[in-house]
Amino acid sequence: MEKNKVALAACSGMSPYGLVSRVASTDTVSETDNTISICMGATSADREGFRNLIRKYPILAVNGCESNCVNKIMKQKGVEVAETINVKEELEKTEYTPNDVSRLDDEGEICVEIIKEKINKKLGEVHDKR
Repeated sequence: MEKNKVALAACSGMSPYGLVSRVASTDTVSETDNTISICMGATSADREGFRNLIRKYPILAVNGCESNCVNKIMKQKGVEVAETINVKEELEKTEYTPNDVSRLDDEGEICVEIIKEKINKKLGEVHDKR
């Protein structure tokens, strides 16, 4: 496992929380040098390149809700995630709620920023474990 990178595996669900998960994860990958993203659809479909990729880096699962699909899919593939975030749970601690499954309004953008902060904190924890 390369020590300098962490893979973000975001929820692919069709809920406002899944959208926040994907946007926050995508933003984090584009704003940092030490993260990559994992496509959960390709992982679920057992696409060839992803079989090795999910074992190459520690994974931070960014689940949209309590179903924890990212963790379950990784477990089915024989991979244990390094850390987990539940977007819905984190946002319930705030006064903000995403409102749409496909578009971010102003409140949705605030939700993304909150989750990006949580992702960056968890990334630090993953790096500290090494």
